[in-house]
Amino acid sequence: MTAKRNPTRPVTIGNITIGAGHPIAVQSMTATKTQDTAATIAQAEALRAAGAGVVRIAVDSDKDAEALAEIRRGTTANLAVDLQENFRLAEKVAPHVDKIRYNPGHLYHHQKDRPWQDKVRFIVEQAVEHDCALRIGVNCGSVDPAKKAQYDPADSITPMLQSALEHCEFVESLGFTRFCVSLKDSDPAKVIEVNRRFAALRPDIPLHLGVTEAGLPPDGIVKTRIAFEQLISAGIGDTVRVSLTVPNPRKPEEIAAGQQILDDIAAGRVRSVVRLQESGLNIISCPSCSRVENEAFVELAQQVKEMTEYARRYDLTIAVMGCRVNGPGETDDADLGLWCGPTRVNLKRGTEVVGAFTYDEIIPRLRLELDQLISQLTSPSP
Repeated sequence: MTAKRNPTRPVTIGNITIGAGHPIAVQSMTATKTQDTAATIAQAEALRAAGAGVVRIAVDSDKDAEALAEIRRGTTANLAVDLQENFRLAEKVAPHVDKIRYNPGHLYHHQKDRPWQDKVRFIVEQAVEHDCALRIGVNCGSVDPAKKAQYDPADSITPMLQSALEHCEFVESLGFTRFCVSLKDSDPAKVIEVNRRFAALRPDIPLHLGVTEAGLPPDGIVKTRIAFEQLISAGIGDTVRVSLTVPNPRKPEEIAAGQQILDDIAAGRVRSVVRLQESGLNIISCPSCSRVENEAFVELAQQVKEMTEYARRYDLTIAVMGCRVNGPGETDDADLGLWCGPTRVNLKRGTEVVGAFTYDEIIPRLRLELDQLISQLTSPSP
């Protein structure tokens, strides 16, 4: 099946170019600790060898940034750096990477009195000076609160879309066009809708596709396939990532899964009518990355999936997040949310914090909370 690709402009990232009809690149993210340079180099090389067009690395501190220089010397992969809350690190990482990703929703955390435009200008200046591409990465669970406040709380898509459009316009006003955009959600239906809407308004800007917190395979692959089939078949998408919750040595599976989906779409091996799961238990979990503070998170996600099998027919969402950076915010919309620290797992019921429990205690306590929710669902109305 040959889909007519959107006429996006070219964006060079190291030795590859995305957009403008170039092959769709598959990328992944290292899950090793960034300061463990030997392990991170090995994983970056493993991902490159598996076919990754871009390998993303998380940098959250000055020490992470210092480690990046050694990582750059040890791998030939095209490197992207993931800036979350500390935009100022762009100056230290830009000399060592091919692309910088920033999240508009995290810019307000540092120097809160400084306009976001100044912070973005600083990032763009570093990209220009050091020959880097940019990705404007908007995530459903971390949209700028000021932007969300402008729209109906029930509408999670429009704030994401407007944030992306606003940042594109500002970056272009600085004379910089070497960037792509991503708009991600854990719900494939929302990923499809927000990317379709963006592509209709800005067909010239390359899009990076992904379903965030897709979860464990095979379910995480299925969720991602649903979104990719609908978007790529319509010519939307220039780079992709399959975000899976897997142990570190298995991270190249993300590349294999992404390439398989692309190959299937190209060969016409897609569903004629894709039906999203409209009811039943939905478990989302983030991909393992270097921000995970206890690798027991991956095993915990599997335990949650197994323990909750008895509840699969109930319309509930359980989120399992691996770190304190994204965990608190990206569990807010789940009925039950877990985000993991070094020794304890924080349990939430919606936006309400239930408590922090050890890794041995959390599964029984989660079941207790789940049973209470099921009881409320099945209790007759007064």
